[in-house]
Amino acid sequence: MSEERRLAVLRAIVQDYVRTSEPVGSKALLERHALGVSAATVRNDMALLEEEGLIHAPHTSAGRVPTDAGYRVFVDRLSQVKPLSRAERSAIEAFLSGAVDLDDIVDRTVHLLATLTSQVAVMQYPSLARSSVRHIELVGIGGPRLMLVLIVSTGRVEQRVLDVGRDLSGLDGDGLVSRLRAHVNAEACGRPFGEAAARLDHLLAAFPTEEHPVVEAVVGALRELLVEQREERVVLAGTSNLARVHGDFTLSLGPVLEALEQHVVLLRLIGHLGSDQDAIAVRIGSEHEYEGLRSTSVVTAGYGPGAELLGGIGVLGPTRMDYPATMAAVRTVARYVSEILAP
Repeated sequence: MSEERRLAVLRAIVQDYVRTSEPVGSKALLERHALGVSAATVRNDMALLEEEGLIHAPHTSAGRVPTDAGYRVFVDRLSQVKPLSRAERSAIEAFLSGAVDLDDIVDRTVHLLATLTSQVAVMQYPSLARSSVRHIELVGIGGPRLMLVLIVSTGRVEQRVLDVGRDLSGLDGDGLVSRLRAHVNAEACGRPFGEAAARLDHLLAAFPTEEHPVVEAVVGALRELLVEQREERVVLAGTSNLARVHGDFTLSLGPVLEALEQHVVLLRLIGHLGSDQDAIAVRIGSEHEYEGLRSTSVVTAGYGPGAELLGGIGVLGPTRMDYPATMAAVRTVARYVSEILAP
């Protein structure tokens, strides 16, 4: 019972400190929360919590604030993440469903999350490594030039303009482009990138020798699109929100802003994703590997259609964060993004 009571005191301290940003004393706890115990008992529980490293006194006053370890216990002991209201969910759905393409989805998502949480929102573009081929288009654009368009299962579009070394004008050129388009789609559509690239090796046998240079040019360009390693893209919104809570950072905002400029750091922040899309990951303060972020907390979730995980989405802010509300917002938005990206 004493452990449960101490956890209740810790929970109350976290809630009050997040709301007021002021150190919390035993008198305030008794006034604001129905703890059902005496002031002496609360003071004793606070002393034990301090011994355990879960709260500390920022100065000589009687008030206490949570430590990183205290926030971690609070987050881990959340019995459930309070869902957003029906009105909030409807507003999210309406806003995201109005997106016209993948870029618009990403842009709307980060701005929506930044608005909902008043923090910095981060979203990773759907990873090509986890994608499959939806369609390949070939379009002659004059003379020996051919436009190659790769449409990915996530809605992402990649394109190249090729010089195939042969004039594709006229009926013969149109016929070659049409047959080549049909063959590459038959081999690649619906397949993961690696498998699609491997199947393209067999295309030459379906064409006469004189058409091989054109086929090789198209297959070579497609293979580059399908197997080359490319830098993942990350989009941010709400960086200005950090200025509103600059007092929550132990040092200046400089190290945090520097970290936000490094996409490798951001990818690591949202890259620790499990297979369960409903799972929410929370990293708090000193748990960060990157020193410049040790005054922040990051809440992340994965997204993708069905059981397919395509990328991560999250929120970064000070450790004095409304964790239940932030976790609910991140999870809800991730679910809607997953639904929008479903085929």
